[in-house]
Amino acid sequence: MGNACCTCVDQSSVEVIEQFGKFSRIAYPGFNTVWCCIGERVAGGLSLRIQQLDVRCETKTKDNVFVDVVVSVQYQVIRESLYDAFYKLTDSRSQITSYVFDEVRATVPRMPLDDVFTSKEDIARNVKEELQKSMTAFGFQVLNVLVTDIEPAAKVKAAMNEINAAQRLRLAAYEQSEADKVRIVKAAEADAEAKFLAGQGIARQRQAIIAGLRESVQTFATEVTDVNSRDVMELLLITQYFDTLKDIGLSGKSSTVFMNHSPGTLGDVSNQIRSGFMQVCSAMAAAPGQAMQR
Repeated sequence: MGNACCTCVDQSSVEVIEQFGKFSRIAYPGFNTVWCCIGERVAGGLSLRIQQLDVRCETKTKDNVFVDVVVSVQYQVIRESLYDAFYKLTDSRSQITSYVFDEVRATVPRMPLDDVFTSKEDIARNVKEELQKSMTAFGFQVLNVLVTDIEPAAKVKAAMNEINAAQRLRLAAYEQSEADKVRIVKAAEADAEAKFLAGQGIARQRQAIIAGLRESVQTFATEVTDVNSRDVMELLLITQYFDTLKDIGLSGKSSTVFMNHSPGTLGDVSNQIRSGFMQVCSAMAAAPGQAMQR
């Protein structure tokens, strides 16, 4: 291209024209004439597009953990400083990389590993401020700096995951134990309530049976004059006894019941039932008096 008499510059680019090795002018996009006969030549070009440079920097945190920090720098040539951008720096990308390394290794070692993850914006802001101050003098402006990745060593990452998993398992175990506690307490409360209601039902059932027996005895004794109350009571109790045996026999879910059922023992059964009935009657008669005393 140095021996040509013309050059075509791409859009968003410029080329530097020198004459006998000295800067002459800037060739902008489009057709440009190069006067080779008077010593002009194309020395090089610059892109005016926004460029991105990804820098991977290994550094150490405050708690002595080595991490790789990836910093993405977006920069652009300043149109008013094309001369400085072309002549003052031999390799702009290497220069930016050096500043990124310097700032990252000055900032991250003052932070613990956890703070490095939460302070990405602070790291990026520090790198941008340092680059902006340094690169402006060379004809470049830094548009944005992003910390795109923070990668600790594989063993450190695995240890962090295990710590997090252990904390979550401990929380899950605590929540499970609380759920079991609530379930057991509620089951105990339900069982106590059921037993209380069952007790009330049994008490009412027994009161109804006793009231019915009392009424039957009184009716029988009134209508049949030659039979005393004791004989009537024994007859009713024996009737209840046989009804109970019939219910046991008819129930398909009943277990086997072994009872002494000889004729001679029916009197003992009658005495036992009558004794229990009398005890219940005595307790019921004493209950209203105790309630009045209270």
